[in-house]
Amino acid sequence: MSESAQRILKESLDAFVNSDADLAEKVVKQDKDIDDQYEQIFRELLTYMIEDTRNISRAIKLIFIAKSLERVGDHASNIAEMVVFMVKGQDIRHGTRADRR
Repeated sequence: MSESAQRILKESLDAFVNSDADLAEKVVKQDKDIDDQYEQIFRELLTYMIEDTRNISRAIKLIFIAKSLERVGDHASNIAEMVVFMVKGQDIRHGTRADRR
Protein backbone atom coordinates (compact mmCIF):
# COMPACT_ATOMS: atom_id res chain seq x y z
CA MET A 1 0.00 0.00 0.00
CA SER A 2 2.82 2.42 0.81
CA GLU A 3 4.49 1.69 -2.52
CA SER A 4 1.21 2.35 -4.35
CA ALA A 5 0.71 5.63 -2.48
CA GLN A 6 4.26 6.75 -3.21
CA ARG A 7 3.92 5.80 -6.87
CA ILE A 8 0.70 7.72 -7.52
CA LEU A 9 1.94 10.74 -5.57
CA LYS A 10 5.04 10.82 -7.77
CA GLU A 11 2.96 10.31 -10.90
CA SER A 12 0.52 13.08 -9.95
CA LEU A 13 3.42 15.49 -9.42
CA ASP A 14 5.00 14.38 -12.71
CA ALA A 15 1.67 14.97 -14.44
CA PHE A 16 1.54 18.45 -12.91
CA VAL A 17 5.10 19.39 -13.87
CA ASN A 18 4.68 18.06 -17.43
CA SER A 19 1.03 19.10 -17.90
CA ASP A 20 0.27 15.47 -18.74
CA ALA A 21 -3.49 14.96 -18.56
CA ASP A 22 -3.26 11.31 -19.65
CA LEU A 23 -0.97 10.44 -16.74
CA ALA A 24 -3.22 12.43 -14.42
CA GLU A 25 -6.26 10.42 -15.50
CA LYS A 26 -4.30 7.23 -14.87
CA VAL A 27 -3.55 8.42 -11.32
CA VAL A 28 -7.23 9.10 -10.63
CA LYS A 29 -8.09 5.52 -11.65
CA GLN A 30 -5.26 4.06 -9.54
CA ASP A 31 -6.58 5.74 -6.39
CA LYS A 32 -9.34 3.13 -6.34
CA ASP A 33 -6.67 0.43 -5.90
CA ILE A 34 -5.37 2.14 -2.76
CA ASP A 35 -8.93 2.53 -1.46
CA ASP A 36 -9.48 -1.19 -2.01
CA GLN A 37 -6.23 -2.03 -0.22
CA TYR A 38 -7.31 0.09 2.74
CA GLU A 39 -10.64 -1.71 2.95
CA GLN A 40 -8.89 -5.08 2.85
CA ILE A 41 -6.42 -4.10 5.58
CA PHE A 42 -9.22 -2.66 7.74
CA ARG A 43 -11.29 -5.85 7.50
CA GLU A 44 -8.30 -8.06 8.21
CA LEU A 45 -7.26 -6.06 11.26
CA LEU A 46 -10.83 -5.97 12.51
CA THR A 47 -10.89 -9.75 12.34
CA TYR A 48 -7.68 -9.93 14.39
CA MET A 49 -9.19 -7.61 17.00
CA ILE A 50 -12.34 -9.70 17.28
CA GLU A 51 -10.37 -12.94 17.58
CA ASP A 52 -8.11 -11.66 20.36
CA THR A 53 -8.66 -8.41 22.22
CA ARG A 54 -4.95 -8.20 23.01
CA ASN A 55 -4.46 -7.24 19.34
CA ILE A 56 -6.63 -4.13 19.54
CA SER A 57 -3.95 -1.59 20.41
CA ARG A 58 -1.55 -2.71 17.68
CA ALA A 59 -4.30 -3.11 15.12
CA ILE A 60 -5.66 0.38 15.77
CA LYS A 61 -2.19 1.85 15.20
CA LEU A 62 -1.93 -0.03 11.91
CA ILE A 63 -5.39 1.16 10.87
CA PHE A 64 -4.31 4.77 11.48
CA ILE A 65 -1.22 4.21 9.33
CA ALA A 66 -3.28 2.62 6.56
CA LYS A 67 -5.79 5.49 6.68
CA SER A 68 -2.97 8.01 6.35
CA LEU A 69 -1.63 6.19 3.29
CA GLU A 70 -5.14 6.10 1.84
CA ARG A 71 -5.33 9.89 2.32
CA VAL A 72 -2.01 10.30 0.47
CA GLY A 73 -3.68 8.53 -2.44
CA ASP A 74 -6.70 10.83 -2.17
CA HIS A 75 -4.48 13.92 -2.21
CA ALA A 76 -2.54 12.59 -5.21
CA SER A 77 -5.83 11.98 -6.97
CA ASN A 78 -6.94 15.55 -6.17
CA ILE A 79 -3.72 16.91 -7.70
CA ALA A 80 -4.30 14.76 -10.78
CA GLU A 81 -7.89 15.96 -11.12
CA MET A 82 -6.67 19.55 -11.06
CA VAL A 83 -4.07 18.74 -13.73
CA VAL A 84 -6.83 17.44 -16.00
CA PHE A 85 -8.77 20.64 -15.38
CA MET A 86 -5.69 22.77 -15.99
CA VAL A 87 -4.82 21.03 -19.28
CA LYS A 88 -8.22 20.09 -20.72
CA GLY A 89 -10.56 22.47 -18.92
CA GLN A 90 -12.56 19.42 -17.86
CA ASP A 91 -13.80 18.98 -14.29
CA ILE A 92 -13.60 15.24 -13.57
CA ARG A 93 -13.94 15.50 -9.80
CA HIS A 94 -17.52 14.35 -9.62
CA GLY A 95 -17.74 12.10 -12.70
CA THR A 96 -20.84 10.24 -13.77
CA ARG A 97 -22.55 7.56 -11.73
CA ALA A 98 -20.88 4.89 -13.85
CA ASP A 99 -17.45 6.35 -12.95
CA ARG A 100 -18.11 6.07 -9.21
CA ARG A 101 -18.77 2.33 -9.22
